[in-house]
Amino acid sequence: MTSFHVPYAVPTVLLALAFFLKLPTFVRAWRDPEIRATTLLLFWATAALVVIIPVNIQRLNEMTGIPNFAAPWAYSFLTASCATGLTMIMRWREEPSERRRRRLRRIHAAYAATIVALWVTFVLADVPRTRIYDLDTYYATTPWMREHILLYLLAHLTSCLTAAYMLWKWFKEVGNPWLKTGIVFLQAGFALGLVFDVAKLTAVAARWCGVDWDWLSTKAAPPFALMEAVLAAIGFIVPQAGPALKRWGRDQSEYLRLRALSRAVRVLAPAAPARFGLWVPLDLRVLQRQQRIHDALRLLAPYFDAGLYRAVYAEAARTRPEAKARATAGAVALREAIDAYRAGTPARTTGQPSRVSTAVTDHLGAISVALHRPRSLDSIRRRVTSTESPKAHV
Repeated sequence: MTSFHVPYAVPTVLLALAFFLKLPTFVRAWRDPEIRATTLLLFWATAALVVIIPVNIQRLNEMTGIPNFAAPWAYSFLTASCATGLTMIMRWREEPSERRRRRLRRIHAAYAATIVALWVTFVLADVPRTRIYDLDTYYATTPWMREHILLYLLAHLTSCLTAAYMLWKWFKEVGNPWLKTGIVFLQAGFALGLVFDVAKLTAVAARWCGVDWDWLSTKAAPPFALMEAVLAAIGFIVPQAGPALKRWGRDQSEYLRLRALSRAVRVLAPAAPARFGLWVPLDLRVLQRQQRIHDALRLLAPYFDAGLYRAVYAEAARTRPEAKARATAGAVALREAIDAYRAGTPARTTGQPSRVSTAVTDHLGAISVALHRPRSLDSIRRRVTSTESPKAHV
């Protein structure tokens, strides 16, 4: 029994994880219709999978004291996820307009009516025996329960066919690679959903004809439904999560690149240090680190030796590409400025406001990377010093 539940648990956990990862974004931007629709879709799909786990079907029936109460409960979540999926595709394909709003309202109304009809037919049906695995075929010929089963299957079939058709027509027009990837997952998911519907309907029709093909409903169909849920969820998430992950990777790279320079200027005292918690978004932590560095550079400006920067750059440019030569020169000059600041060396005073050259401020990431190689910086600093000493003597 337990092993039979594992296939249900895996997609349910994946969908639940996706839902909880999406939840903070929903809390921050719940007014965004796409984010709201994605979150609701994940919720409906997760809820449907949670309910159809056999042990949960039994628990829900026992808790309510109503035989087969889990059927309309699960089918309602499934129908709601179908409606949300269709409306999301329409939001992607069409620009906001009155025509689109009317179509969205019609879909919501049609599927809401379907959910109401599911509950009405269930109340009218006589289903005294609880069936966990074969409810669809066991009650396939029972008045009102027959209509109940057909309602949810036809609603699901209609959504899969409609969504697959819209995506097929739209695919060639899409240029965004993330959206294109999402469409591929969605097409695969809806194709599996169609297989699920065909298997279920075939088993039900066989019962009408007095033939026992229940295995199509109890054994063959469920895996396709589970895979459909996973692929469809991935398809809806990828177009939004993909760019977010790309931004996260870029921010993470920048945050790590600036770590050495941030540590180097930590000995200074920025005028207004900002403090963020561990749960603050990464982009804000990057902004914090950049701000601290720029605050420190303002303090270091009177100690920054532009002549040393030029000398180190000239020496480094002999053996290194221009970008690396500038990073090396900036790292050496900033280290000297930090040492001068810490030693209390009198700052240079001029009539002009002092500031660090843009040759440094525009390449902070590369300079920070160069600070990871202190021996190389010491070596080139010694070469510059040894070159300057004979010139000074002459």
